[in-house]
Amino acid sequence: MDIDIIAQELNKRFMAPLSEFYKRRIIVWYDEEKEFVDQISDIEISGAKVLTLTGTNNFQIKKQIAVDEPAESFLIYNPLSYNEPEEDWLIDVELYSEEFRADLTAIWMDEMGIPQTVALRNQVKRYSKYLNAKSRREDVIKRIDNIDSAPKLQLAIMASLGESQKTDIVSIIKSVLSHGLDMNANVIYQEFVKYDATELFWGMVGSFTGYTDVDRSFNRLAAHILSTAGTRTLQPEVFEGLDAYISTPHEAYCYDLVSDWIHSEDSDKYVEIAQNVEEEMHMENRLGKQTVEALADTEVYPCIDQIILTKLMTDIGNHIINSEQILNIAEKRRTAAWFSEYKDYYAGIVALAKMHEFYKEHATGFHTVEPKKIWDEYTNEYYKMDTYYRQFHMNYENSKKSYVSALHDLFAGVCDKVEGLYTQWFLGELGKNWIDAISDNLRDLGYIDGIPRQEDFYSRKIKNADNKVYVIISDAMRYEVASSLKEQLSREMQSKVTLSGMQGVFPTITKFGMAALLPHTAMSIEYKDDSKAFKVLADGQSTDSIYREKLLKQANENSAVIKAKDLVSMKRAERSELVKGKEVVYIYHDTIDETSHTSEEKVFIACDETIDELKNIVKIIVNDFSGVNIFITADHGFLYNYSPLTEETKTEKSDFVNRIAEYGRRFALLKKGADPEYLVPVKLNYGNDEYEGYAPRDIIRIKTSAGSGMNFVHGGISLQEMCVPLIEYKHLRNSSKEYIRNKEKYDTKPVKVELLSANHKVSNNIFSLNFYQKDAVGDNREPANYDVYFVDASGKKISDVQKIIADKRGDSAQERTFRCMFNLKSQAYDSKETYYLVIEQEGSTDLPERIEFQIDIAFAADDFGFFG
Repeated sequence: MDIDIIAQELNKRFMAPLSEFYKRRIIVWYDEEKEFVDQISDIEISGAKVLTLTGTNNFQIKKQIAVDEPAESFLIYNPLSYNEPEEDWLIDVELYSEEFRADLTAIWMDEMGIPQTVALRNQVKRYSKYLNAKSRREDVIKRIDNIDSAPKLQLAIMASLGESQKTDIVSIIKSVLSHGLDMNANVIYQEFVKYDATELFWGMVGSFTGYTDVDRSFNRLAAHILSTAGTRTLQPEVFEGLDAYISTPHEAYCYDLVSDWIHSEDSDKYVEIAQNVEEEMHMENRLGKQTVEALADTEVYPCIDQIILTKLMTDIGNHIINSEQILNIAEKRRTAAWFSEYKDYYAGIVALAKMHEFYKEHATGFHTVEPKKIWDEYTNEYYKMDTYYRQFHMNYENSKKSYVSALHDLFAGVCDKVEGLYTQWFLGELGKNWIDAISDNLRDLGYIDGIPRQEDFYSRKIKNADNKVYVIISDAMRYEVASSLKEQLSREMQSKVTLSGMQGVFPTITKFGMAALLPHTAMSIEYKDDSKAFKVLADGQSTDSIYREKLLKQANENSAVIKAKDLVSMKRAERSELVKGKEVVYIYHDTIDETSHTSEEKVFIACDETIDELKNIVKIIVNDFSGVNIFITADHGFLYNYSPLTEETKTEKSDFVNRIAEYGRRFALLKKGADPEYLVPVKLNYGNDEYEGYAPRDIIRIKTSAGSGMNFVHGGISLQEMCVPLIEYKHLRNSSKEYIRNKEKYDTKPVKVELLSANHKVSNNIFSLNFYQKDAVGDNREPANYDVYFVDASGKKISDVQKIIADKRGDSAQERTFRCMFNLKSQAYDSKETYYLVIEQEGSTDLPERIEFQIDIAFAADDFGFFG
């Protein structure tokens, strides 16, 4: 800056009015770089004396200002700098005087609101190449409030250079590495190069991660960070021979960086880098030598889940099914970062594990004699095997959409084991027991004595109903699907919901089942030569779909029939008009059976869709129609086997081909006189003695004409086909006596999670705590997700965040226990301070639970002197 301009600026400041109570003005001109030491003698200030500090005249000048001329104004030129404040004789004068600097650095610092200290001036000058643009200076000061130290300014400059959203070491390193491991092509790192800030960056990296290679490389840095972080949750033998990539004192710092990155919004960048490290360091081979238990608690390497699943599914393929191990590992992994990519595989092997548990509980087979008792065992427990099978195949089908080549064949091997357990053992053993128990009843009565019958539905449940009733009939919805629907309705709706089973009429096909649900005194059949099939009649009248409303109106003139698809697509006013004044409304739904005609392998997915669609219909009835009483049932169930059936599971019709009236895969209605030994006779109670019914045993299918599906079948007498579900739904208004009396019972609430560990003192950076799901998920207790972490007194997070998925249904307290491992962040902790464990429900507005903890760690982490 020109000396004349400086003189003008100084004269202007001396001519300005004095502040209140001031009688003179003293300005100290700092010039540590001594840029104007040769020109100071040329400065003339109107109304003020110019004094120059030389280092030997400090006392003399102080005496002149304070004693000799106490009313005189002065300009004190100070080209000196001091290591310690006490070395400055004029420090008291400087504190009440005004400050002036004539260099560009000072102007920038004034503009940025940075104190004019020697340390800060040095940093501003050092990075003046970057700070010479006003926009960059503005960006720097936005990064940190109150930049009053060199470390803060350095972090702010690096955050600005690195385009980091946060001004902390972890975020800066993440931001730089996210732009690629090729240093020459990394546009962010090249900004550090351009503005002479590489030494600053690598100094920070070295202090924080321990990476100090002379030949700097982002590839080596990434490998160093992941390896050092990995030592915290993996066995030492994983890193044998990799000592050069590990800095034990920096383990906590590297783990903080990795954990933060994995759970951030830009985790995809981490995956790219981690996969590069995995390949370069042959991590899959190293990790593959570990047990699944040793791998279950780490997230550092994205390949972990593939390795775990490979091991578990290889064991399954080798006939080693450790159900407890599978369930425990899957439970741990489902809160891990990469779980979503493998969730279908995990869910699939979990379903297998549950099937295997069921198998172990019933390994001796099924030997109940009484049909009613077998029925009760199925509706209370055995049906769950059908659910596990459905869940497996839904996930098996979904896994094809997120194809992982290394797991595909292994998962197919798991599928083989599932088929063995379900088709060959469960359906075979239970089916044989069931057929043996009911054969006499079916031959002599045509039904099973002592079990509610589908054909009595209208007379038992609808005919004498006190209030308007809605009946939803979902074609081919079997009992286990209805059980899942019942559970969800109980949790999601304010209602009283029960589920029971009715034995379907034989044959268990649509035209018979639908007819049985209509009002009638007697069902009959009439053979039609033109169609080679029977017409089903109710009291002599056709029960075809176009006549159902007519039959309902004959029983109750205030009846209506609606297709579910039409109901959903209508406007609210149209819906309301349709049911206005009606007392009985039948709603026909068809997703499962319809899907089976076009794509058998998607039947189980259709089951899930059915559950969602039926829930939606219930909500329409409750919300739009103010409906209270709803029945949900089906015409029949179904049998489904995923794998192609063998010839042993098929039977020819040659022995009775000349007596066939009507037949399907699972039934045959024959003219009297046929007596196939390998089929079970079923008496037909349809007022026509000319015909007899027969059904195959177990899962046998009767061969039919080409084009008819073999895997999805119904019409027979298996429990899966015959057990027709009946859900009785009663909506509870807030004013109802039942709700008022049992509010706590019917109000749906998320399950609560509590800390189980009694010790509230932490003495290590890595530690585990046990938590307990207070209630089992059930009718009025719904699953909930919780985030669990530690904070200090100010609310700042000091640990990683652990997730608890509280969705356990078991009665055992042990089943509802969760063990979470926490990693405290690398910082010093005060044993006298109070810290808090926070248990926070996701998506809830309730205040999180805060539990006091003491943290007393003998060897607290330090900052390794960075920025010192």
